[in-house]
Amino acid sequence: MIGLSAGRANRVVAVGAHCDDIAIGAGGTLLTLCRARPGVRVDALVLSGGGGEREQEERAALAAFCPDADLRLTVLKLPDGRMPAHWEEAKAAVEELRERTEPDLVLAPRTDDAHQDHRGLAKLMTTAFRDHLVLRYEIVKWDGDLGRPSAYQPLTPEVAEEKVRLLQEHYPSQQHRPWYDREAFLGLARIRGIECHARYAEAFDVAKLTLNLGG
Repeated sequence: MIGLSAGRANRVVAVGAHCDDIAIGAGGTLLTLCRARPGVRVDALVLSGGGGEREQEERAALAAFCPDADLRLTVLKLPDGRMPAHWEEAKAAVEELRERTEPDLVLAPRTDDAHQDHRGLAKLMTTAFRDHLVLRYEIVKWDGDLGRPSAYQPLTPEVAEEKVRLLQEHYPSQQHRPWYDREAFLGLARIRGIECHARYAEAFDVAKLTLNLGG
């Protein structure tokens, strides 16, 4: 296991197909990054859940997951599970996001995620953010689509516990789901931690990485 720093991340883009995707996949990373970089700008885009309870949950949650950050969140109203039928709207939203920011880091779903909404958004991000460091987060679910990640962000036990607490506190609408519990979130974080010689971690796929070893 080789540790490399991606440099200072002063601008971050985080996207999700649904409210809670970003927090589940990269909530610990956001907590770690925002605490290390007070004032970091976080441009977040969520494609569905706008205008109701889910949007309210997402705004409160991301404010908690991005402490002291310049958070700019957009939540759209695309129907859950219907992204392929609303491709043009999703594409326009991603392109508008790209026009307004030049991020140092992008957090997005995996292109091989089993959920069609996650997968569709991931494919849009690969064309809109071609020359950026894109970390593709994972979301545990019944499909059993977890893979072999290539990048890890270690989490302190305190951050891992806080991530779980915030997920349980800010998304009451998801509490009925059988996989939405402390054991699932901490269990995956523990496994990813083992893989990178840490107690806990979040894991990501990286499609392309440009090195600057002489810089």
